[in-house]
Amino acid sequence: MLEKDIVNAIMKYLRTLPKCFCWKEHGGMYGTAGIPDIIACVDGRFYGFEVKTEKGKPTALQEATIRKILAAGGTAVVVRSVDEVRSILEGSVH
Repeated sequence: MLEKDIVNAIMKYLRTLPKCFCWKEHGGMYGTAGIPDIIACVDGRFYGFEVKTEKGKPTALQEATIRKILAAGGTAVVVRSVDEVRSILEGSVH
């Protein structure tokens, strides 16, 4: 499965959730390098999902950004499937 297919599946899932605002971050010369692929606010909680294929690995800049989000009190993780996102949200939504 391609990374874009995983992103699309996660976005489709997130859009079914109540109290969820999310978007796909598009890289490029006007974006901020290292920002996770998907940004979401679910029931008042901030999430950054860096999407990778089964063999994909985050870059050093992506890892640094994840650490900054965590230090600021948000949740930021590397995910490889909708099931992982669902598990993360179910573990942190009250």
